[in-house]
Amino acid sequence: MLFRELPLLPHIQTALEKKWYSEATPIQEQAIPHILDGKDVLGAAQTGTGKTAAFAIPTLQLLYREWELSNVGRTIRSLILTPTRELAIQIEENIREYGNGMWLRHAVIFGGVSQVTQVQKLKKWIDILVATPGRLLDLMNQGYIELGHVEIFTLDEADRMLHMGFINDVRKVIAKLPAHRQNLFFSATMPKEILHLAESILRNPVKIEVTPVSSTADKVTQWVFFVKKPDKKLLLQHILRNQKMTSILVFTRTKHGADKVVKDLEAAWIWAKAIHGNKSQNNRQKALSDFKSWTIRVLVATDIAARGIDIDELMFVINYDLPNEPESYVHRIGRTGRAGRDGVALSFCDQEEFEYLLDIEKLIGTKIRRMEDHPYAIAITAPISKTQKKALNAEKEKRRQEHYAKKRETGGMRRR
Repeated sequence: MLFRELPLLPHIQTALEKKWYSEATPIQEQAIPHILDGKDVLGAAQTGTGKTAAFAIPTLQLLYREWELSNVGRTIRSLILTPTRELAIQIEENIREYGNGMWLRHAVIFGGVSQVTQVQKLKKWIDILVATPGRLLDLMNQGYIELGHVEIFTLDEADRMLHMGFINDVRKVIAKLPAHRQNLFFSATMPKEILHLAESILRNPVKIEVTPVSSTADKVTQWVFFVKKPDKKLLLQHILRNQKMTSILVFTRTKHGADKVVKDLEAAWIWAKAIHGNKSQNNRQKALSDFKSWTIRVLVATDIAARGIDIDELMFVINYDLPNEPESYVHRIGRTGRAGRDGVALSFCDQEEFEYLLDIEKLIGTKIRRMEDHPYAIAITAPISKTQKKALNAEKEKRRQEHYAKKRETGGMRRR
């Protein structure tokens, strides 16, 4: 469906045309009409499917129409809760672009920076507030934010909220919202805890699932490299010597690991920057800006920090460390192969990570192709199953008991 076929205001249609938006993605096509009708929505869609526009565009329209008709008071009328600073900044930037020319004010607040500028913005009237849970609760407790007039509440990336330990904070925020409101709930995955949370806040929601959680982008070519853990840095340098590879996002499991990868790459004269939770907001934004402007061609990130990275032309994703949660693999490679473009996902796997690989392949329902033609290739042995482990332990215990029994019979064991 084309955007011009959706019942959107001229202001928004013009803004979308300036961004060269023509055809709505499935999540946008299905969610926008229901949100405009005032219904609660439960949306499940993988990374890169356009969830932000799916809730931001109708939110702007609903608030603007009400403002035009009644000139309502200047209070926070829409709260968008999201897990990371990068994602919060990205959402607010999109709201600014979609709402260009509309008399609606918006602000973004997040932790890791001084609250002074944010508090100054909050003292003025704000229609839409984009926030991360920790800073939001902090400023609420200080008396700077009051949520009693929120009409539209959006919870974005709910699964990340769970993984980052924010669910209790989310519940505290929800407790401060008015009972009568519209709720929009979006998540890339729907584990049981998230479904329970959704059921507790949504009222007769329209359920939208455009892509199964286990699916990976059709246009992403996937390869796995078996390699010893100490040789991963050498393999990465070997791959990156191909100068035709540009715009490369490398994933590590830990913040320390991300910094170490950058250090190893720079020692090999390959310029890269890291983005993770221990970096200051300015450093994170500078790294992302340099990556988008091609100043550096390699960005190293952890899963959580990467949730706010939105780069349409990203060609390569490299899993330096395989994730221990198979859903994270889907999220990671969903950063490439967007908007019909081709993408490549390369994964490094050592012996200890082989079980992670098997879990990933079970989730996505396919075997990832093995790249055997590389200078650091090793053979990986399949891990024994739980049943085999149980049998081996039972056999070991049987032999131990037989050994002690024989010693008792021969008097070889001193009795106490």
